[in-house]
Amino acid sequence: MSEKIRVLLDEETVEKRICEVAAQISEAYKGKEIHMICVLKGGVFFMCELAKRITVPVTLDFMSVSSYGDDTKSSGVVKIVKDLDQPLEDKEVLVVEDIIDSGRTLSYLLDVLKRRNPNSVKLCTLLDKPDRRVVEGVDVDYCCFNIPDEFVVGYGLDYAQKYRNLPYIGVVEFE
Repeated sequence: MSEKIRVLLDEETVEKRICEVAAQISEAYKGKEIHMICVLKGGVFFMCELAKRITVPVTLDFMSVSSYGDDTKSSGVVKIVKDLDQPLEDKEVLVVEDIIDSGRTLSYLLDVLKRRNPNSVKLCTLLDKPDRRVVEGVDVDYCCFNIPDEFVVGYGLDYAQKYRNLPYIGVVEFE
């Protein structure tokens, strides 16, 4: 099976919206420091661009969780592949994700993080597919784009580890 990529959100549109969301976050956290947690691997592209545009102090940490493998649909089984390097106690935590689909992974992850006693835990995502949500309690605080239920790649999102480096969001069309 081969695939081709159709542009859903071009590079300029994505960059403009990231700037807008960074301004909202900067305003909301005025006078505070944000501890940003990137959900690897896909979230790293978005977090780097977002962090560059936030005007309050930020610290960064990384976590890897998986529920997809090389498939296009979540398996429903969440596993922590890499845990955080720093404790969260008394921190203002902003979880940065590339895409929220079923919500299973984020529901599990948010529960884990809240048990580590941060001051707050907020969620920021580049893309959200609210129509695909199957769990409650995944409240997105900052979202760049709500998208339809299509399999997307680019800007960190992949299909079998390919297409992460695309500077736009594209839809995979299987042939």
